[in-house]
Amino acid sequence: MELYKLTAHELQQKLQTKEVTAVEVAEAVYNRIDAVENKVQAFISLTKDRALEQARRVDEKIKTNTALSPLAGIPGALKDNICVQGTKTTCASQILENFVPPYDATVTEKLVDADTVVVGKANMDEFAMGSSTENSAFKVSRNPWDTDTVPGGSSGGSAAAVASGEAIWALGSDTGGSIRLPAAYCGVVGLKPTYGRVSRYGLVAYASSLDQIGPITRDVTDCALVMNAIAGYDHRDSTSINTPVPDYTKSLVKDIGGLKIGLPKEYFVAGMDPEVEKAVYAAIEQLKALGADYKEVSMPHTEYALATYYMVATAEASSNLSRYVGVGFGHRGQGDDLISMATKTRTEGFGDEVRRRIMLGNYALSSGYYDAYYLKALKVRTLIKRDFDKAFEDVDVLVAPIAPTTAFKIGEKVNDPLAMYLQDVCTVPVNLAGVPAISLPCGFKGHLPIGLQIIGKPLGETTVLQAAYAFEQSNDYHKRLAPLGGE
Repeated sequence: MELYKLTAHELQQKLQTKEVTAVEVAEAVYNRIDAVENKVQAFISLTKDRALEQARRVDEKIKTNTALSPLAGIPGALKDNICVQGTKTTCASQILENFVPPYDATVTEKLVDADTVVVGKANMDEFAMGSSTENSAFKVSRNPWDTDTVPGGSSGGSAAAVASGEAIWALGSDTGGSIRLPAAYCGVVGLKPTYGRVSRYGLVAYASSLDQIGPITRDVTDCALVMNAIAGYDHRDSTSINTPVPDYTKSLVKDIGGLKIGLPKEYFVAGMDPEVEKAVYAAIEQLKALGADYKEVSMPHTEYALATYYMVATAEASSNLSRYVGVGFGHRGQGDDLISMATKTRTEGFGDEVRRRIMLGNYALSSGYYDAYYLKALKVRTLIKRDFDKAFEDVDVLVAPIAPTTAFKIGEKVNDPLAMYLQDVCTVPVNLAGVPAISLPCGFKGHLPIGLQIIGKPLGETTVLQAAYAFEQSNDYHKRLAPLGGE
């Protein structure tokens, strides 16, 4: 089997037994990129020289029998809003097209310490605003299962790279579903950790109280390995949680006897594709057959989650993106004074969706509307969080769909923002509550994957991974490769 088709843990075994070298693995992935990137468009930039040097250092350690981390020598991709010192970090925006960070994000530092091989920076919706990766200023990424459909967003490039064999693992960021939705559409695994479990230092901000970095991988085992590498307290991130990090691989057991599953009835929304609903209910029955118990639960404020999310997220975005005025870094427009320069900079640099969200956020925070919109949204957010707290008094995890449909056609919703926003209806409550959730494949509609969402208590990643692993090991969905992956 070609090396690019293997999981991280399978490749690590081959590296440890010296069946292959890290350089051979990296070259196999770059050969795959050369073969399919023109169809997938997963990357904004590639870092081949740096990656091969990282791989050579791993091979030297193997020769001297130096102890290696489980991800040593394994090629992966970083979403292009995660800073890498000396490497362009564009956020898929013209305004940062030539921005080169002078420092590494904390997750980048951790991955370097783990001797991983970063092959490039993955495409995304501009400043992580979107659900399809059609909002990138540079290219439209495509779903490896059907290149006429979107890979999801905003971490669509990361998910497409993993699904197509252009990376073995990837990091994305999840503000309202931006890891889980692409993972579902591309038939891979994506975990949004508890807010604060993974440092946001060096992640270019969209909405600071919602953003969270997490892994996108081929299977649940690889997901646990990446979480082991990136999780942990960081004093540079004021929202980082200072609590010990467990070994997530220890939760990879098939026994879920006695696990209590909650089925939130509000997540099965009107208009949901019947085949998606059928696949999710079939997955729940499979979990029951594996020993879990389930009951229906109610989360009554879910219907307000989408409106609340877009009020909170756009308000925070309008504040975070106010720094891009042509002073200090990024693109600078030409003007006769500071006001005209800043206006020209933003007009030239920001795309339509980013400008739309900035304007929505400014409106929500403006005098006379703050109490009516933003403050009310914060109050509803608290009620949504309480819904989760109450549900978790009786159950260990919640199980729900990721999205109402499978991947849609490129261009189908790009001119209808409301239809695009509705793709996030099942994912945004998780970010508002700050709890962990995973997406993993649970079936297909025709040739397009369907994603299952398992939601856990705060810092409950171990239980989420245990349930996900047990389900994954009971089927072969994770072993099916996208057509571009060699099926």
